Formats: sequence, C-alpha cells, structure tokens
Amino acid sequence: MVSNSFTRPENLDKIVEKFKRRDNPKQKYEQLLWYGKKLAPMSEEGKTEENKVLGCVSQVYITSKLEEDKIFYQGDSDAQLVKGLVAFLIEGLNGLTPTQILTLTPDFIEETGLQVSLTPSRANGFLNIFKKMQQQALLLSSTH
Repeated sequence: MVSNSFTRPENLDKIVEKFKRRDNPKQKYEQLLWYGKKLAPMSEEGKTEENKVLGCVSQVYITSKLEEDKIFYQGDSDAQLVKGLVAFLIEGLNGLTPTQILTLTPDFIEETGLQVSLTPSRANGFLNIFKKMQQQALLLSSTH
C-alpha cells in the first residue's frame, strides 16, 4: 500500500505515524484513551441533534467554526474510546481549510491499523465522525 502522506496535512500525518509505530492493539487503545483525556471539554449548548454524529452506537457530537478561512472543531462522546477517536480527528484536522478537509480521503484511518483493534461498529463510527466533520467543512465553505 502506498502512503499518501505527502498530501496529508502535517498534524494528521504525525498522529497516523504514532499509531503505525504501535504494533500491539492494546497500545493503540491506550493511545486513543490518552487522546480522549486530552480533549478539551465541549459546552452543553453544542450537544444538539444537528451536531450529533449519526451511525454511532455511543453519543457523539461535533461542532465547527471558521476563523480566518480555517476550521476549528470541538467534540465529545459519552464513551472514552470514542472520545479518543474524536480527539484524534480534531487534533488532525483543526486549523485546516475547508478545501483541505474536503479533499482528504479516509484511507488514513486504515493506515493507523486501528480497524484491527476496533469493533466493526466503532470502526464505522470513526468513519461517520470523519464524514460529519467533512459535512461541516462543506457547510462552512458554502456560507463563506
């Protein structure tokens, strides 16, 4: 498999590389839990139906705002591991332009090796969180 890291944003690439270096699924879980603990708290006002990620077993919310043509996300989940997935994506995508986010393909998710560690519903949820972030990027780019 050929990596597209040359086109991948630097922050996201660094996170993917961290996960690729962890051979043991338990280490990947621990890394996700660490990201989840680092995630900035999200205000309760952001936890609306509109911001809810559909297709996730746990409750997941994502909000976004555009500042100087760059998108900044906030998110939360009621499950620690999923909170780690949210934090992973937020850290990887924050500060990018809507175009950069919209042109990203989700192949980086496979590259992390996380789909081996995650249950199918969590792996699907990870993709749904990413798609929700892309939807919000599209909305912000069309209103700007």
